[in-house]
Amino acid sequence: MSKQDSRSKPAWSRREFLRIGAAWGATVSVVPASVLGRGAQPPSNRLNIACIGVGGRGNASVQAVKGENIVALCDVDVSRAAKARQQFPKARFYQDFRRLFDEMEKEIDAVTVATPDHTHAPAAMAAIRRGKHVYCEKPLAHSLQEVRRLTEAAREHGVQTQLGNQGHSSNSIREFCEMIWDGAIGVVREVHAFVGNSYCPPVRVRPAERPPLPAGLDWEAWLGPAPARPYHPLYHPGKWRGWVPFGTGIAGDWTCHVLDPIFWALDLGAPTAAIADPVDYDDPRIRAETFPPGCVIRYDFPAKGARPAVKVYWYEGSRQPARPPGLEPGRNLPRIGAYIVGTRGVIMHGSHGAAGAQLLPASRWREYQRPAPTIPRSRGHHADWLIACKGGPPASSNFDYGGPLTEVALLGVLAQRFPRQRLEWDAASLRITNHPEADRWVRPPWRAGWDV
Repeated sequence: MSKQDSRSKPAWSRREFLRIGAAWGATVSVVPASVLGRGAQPPSNRLNIACIGVGGRGNASVQAVKGENIVALCDVDVSRAAKARQQFPKARFYQDFRRLFDEMEKEIDAVTVATPDHTHAPAAMAAIRRGKHVYCEKPLAHSLQEVRRLTEAAREHGVQTQLGNQGHSSNSIREFCEMIWDGAIGVVREVHAFVGNSYCPPVRVRPAERPPLPAGLDWEAWLGPAPARPYHPLYHPGKWRGWVPFGTGIAGDWTCHVLDPIFWALDLGAPTAAIADPVDYDDPRIRAETFPPGCVIRYDFPAKGARPAVKVYWYEGSRQPARPPGLEPGRNLPRIGAYIVGTRGVIMHGSHGAAGAQLLPASRWREYQRPAPTIPRSRGHHADWLIACKGGPPASSNFDYGGPLTEVALLGVLAQRFPRQRLEWDAASLRITNHPEADRWVRPPWRAGWDV
């Protein structure tokens, strides 16, 4: 097979668009607001930004946009917001983002959302419907229906968006794509992605005790669209990821990082099926509350253009993959990463795209001549979004890209609810076609007042 024939580079017009757009954006310094369209500002202006979720992970977004004009801070927990409030004493503070928008809608240009997973969609949608640009941490939402609605609404309202999968802006993810498109391992048919962590909490069913509510915590606002239940420290702060009503487990938290390079390089699109094989997860009471200590999820992606069908295996917690061909004795897989098997070899990469891609075995990697760069390098994940908000090209993980990537993650999360049952997925109609009970969870109910 010739080098040209062995390439799995997709004929993806979006890549060409990003190349042209980034080149254009690099030349822009000042553009009159009148030519930028509805709600846009000259790149020389500072944006008025509201940050929703400013404690924990949310503080990273606050720091990333601090060069703009931070006009509002919102967090349900007063104590966790203290650091940001001290840094930005002039910003107005809220515990409920709905009140923030009611009172400050005309003063805000853009919003960052870094709340727990189950409140991503209500906060992001409240901003989008008001024409505000949105940066939202991953996963984009808590359910498949929410993801699709956000993706469509962002397009409808013409706002600039970015999903918080920061590795998408690294140089290493671009190098990985360029290697795949160069035919470094030939035609890809199989992917193994893995995370050696688990969010399975020590208590796997809903706790019965009712400890006192901490001072300064608005529990009603924290619950948001989730069914009402009493406060417990097993949920907040920071432990909600392992609880089904609030988080999305390892698969929801890490797929948008670990599968991102493969999703981009292979132009995967939507899978046609998913099947999950979780560990110690047959009790329906446990499945309703917490995530498993380990799981393997298999996705079937159909052929697309010149690329053949691809099987993607996701491993988490106690379930981890076999060693890939070519991995030298004494060398271990990274704790978080993936290896991609092609007709001419294997590529391995670490988490967030940060560890870079390497061919296996190491001898082949030493001999390999890397292709010349073809994808524009990023100025930074938040920076690209801010440039887009000011009239530059769209950020590369905007919701048109980050939405479909999140749908892959959440289909796997949903599959865990139905162990060892193959779920046939029709992405166009947003339906699981062979399992009515599973299909019901594509569109779970919202609590009154929190619908998307």
